[in-house]
Amino acid sequence: MNRRDFAANIALGAVAAPTASMASPALAAGQQQAGASSERSFDFVVYGGTAAGVTTAVAAARQGLRVVLLEPFRHIGGMVTGGLSGTDVGKREAIGGMALEFYLRCGRRYDVQEHLQQIAWMPEPRVAESVFYEMLAAAKVPVFLEHRLREGNGVDLASGRIRSITMENGARFTAPLFADCTYEGDLMAQAKVSYTYGREGIADYGESLAGVRAHTQHHQFLVPIKAHDTNGKLYPEISPEPMGTPGEGDRKAQAYNFRVIATNNPTLRIPWPKPKNYDPARFELLALYVAGEVQRLGRPPIFNEVALFRPIPNQKIDINNRGGFSSDYIGKNYEYPDGNYATRARIWQDHIDYQQGLYYFLAHDDRIPSALRVDVQSWGLCRDEYEDTGYWPHQLYVREARRMVGEFVVTQKDLQTEVTKPDWIGMGSYNSDSHNIQRIVNAQGFVENEGDVQVAVTPYQIPYRVMLPKRTECINLLVPVPFSATHIAFASLRMEPQWMIIGHAAGVAASMALQAQRPPHEIDVKKLQETLVEQGAVWEYAVSPQNAAVTKLQRLL
Repeated sequence: MNRRDFAANIALGAVAAPTASMASPALAAGQQQAGASSERSFDFVVYGGTAAGVTTAVAAARQGLRVVLLEPFRHIGGMVTGGLSGTDVGKREAIGGMALEFYLRCGRRYDVQEHLQQIAWMPEPRVAESVFYEMLAAAKVPVFLEHRLREGNGVDLASGRIRSITMENGARFTAPLFADCTYEGDLMAQAKVSYTYGREGIADYGESLAGVRAHTQHHQFLVPIKAHDTNGKLYPEISPEPMGTPGEGDRKAQAYNFRVIATNNPTLRIPWPKPKNYDPARFELLALYVAGEVQRLGRPPIFNEVALFRPIPNQKIDINNRGGFSSDYIGKNYEYPDGNYATRARIWQDHIDYQQGLYYFLAHDDRIPSALRVDVQSWGLCRDEYEDTGYWPHQLYVREARRMVGEFVVTQKDLQTEVTKPDWIGMGSYNSDSHNIQRIVNAQGFVENEGDVQVAVTPYQIPYRVMLPKRTECINLLVPVPFSATHIAFASLRMEPQWMIIGHAAGVAASMALQAQRPPHEIDVKKLQETLVEQGAVWEYAVSPQNAAVTKLQRLL
């Protein structure tokens, strides 16, 4: 099947979850492919081409290391190029270093020269990916696409040290130092590093926000809906399982979705695709939810009231979840964090089918008010985004999967009260943001969502230790993405600017460790901090119309 036919089939609902066997599109500058059974040696191997993976690799290369970036699939940038164009910024003044550099570069693509304006934080996916490749090419970092870690036995480990990693295609990469920049933490897990997933309970770390929530205020059914139909049958998309005891932990993950890029420009708009296994019956609860919104509002809702629009350049929007029934596919990802590749591919495809079906239902089903149907039909996928995946995002929004249990575990207090750290590498400021985790039947027999947390934080310092495994487990691995934090702390730290900030520090720390011939655990943190500040890092929060980091990075660029 050629690329055009492949894209056409996806647009018609035949989209498939990514696998390592999918054919690559034409390789852009800087992209490379390694032959089967080949072996290559580098100073630093970065696994995972997320935004943090890019900053980790580029930061290390700028310090003089021979670095390689390995991406399991066909695109770099993770969610930054995968649909999350409406950046979760928090406090702009808390963002510095290479994260800020990236957005400055995006701003320049839109002729924002003097200062970071709103448009710089909202790049189109194709622009964001181009900027990442620009940074990688300038740093001379080779990028190997479709290089996924061999499942089960891809890591050669001896005495707490990774000697090499092997890909599914047989390519083998050796280095004295590695980094796991994937959302899933597969390299970390195969390196026998301790990790967890799901929610801790209050008793684990004394976090008041931990565990099952007694009451969930946000993204809820504001008009009560009985969970069972007139025949006593539970509506689809509602769990029959009990909610659990408030404050207790579980192994359940906050909801995933796709951040779809849409447009109402007729020359760019692709109609909402109809999944090949589309079943309108699965959206009966959505119809009831919309009817409840009509009752509550006194009129039919508009599309932007049952979804969340984030305007981005060139008449496009980044669509996220909103309300009680949305693109968040609640309760259908529990097996993803610790699942094998086949399990994840099944869950990925299930999310595609669900979300495409949701938009198609809103656009065409007679149970939806005609005004809302017309509004939804006026939008569609973008002809100039994701052309090789049928205009559908190439990245599932894996908000949280595995989390390392490392040298230091960041918890709720580190975001609210104990906000300074001696080993700071940057700052975070976005609120603790966990999406809903369960949709259950409450004690009154109504449907209810559980797990959403939206709690403000104080701008806080991110510790270097967040990316360090226990030194008794692995001494040559940095973990910038599936780092060491509880569910509640991860809910704030997981925002892409913070991941890029941590990645920047990881790259510099890698160069220091190799230069000193010591494990990353033993580098001179003060020297690391001095280097990061020279490169525009922010470590103190101060409101300013033109902070020092912006001025410094503009000079560097």
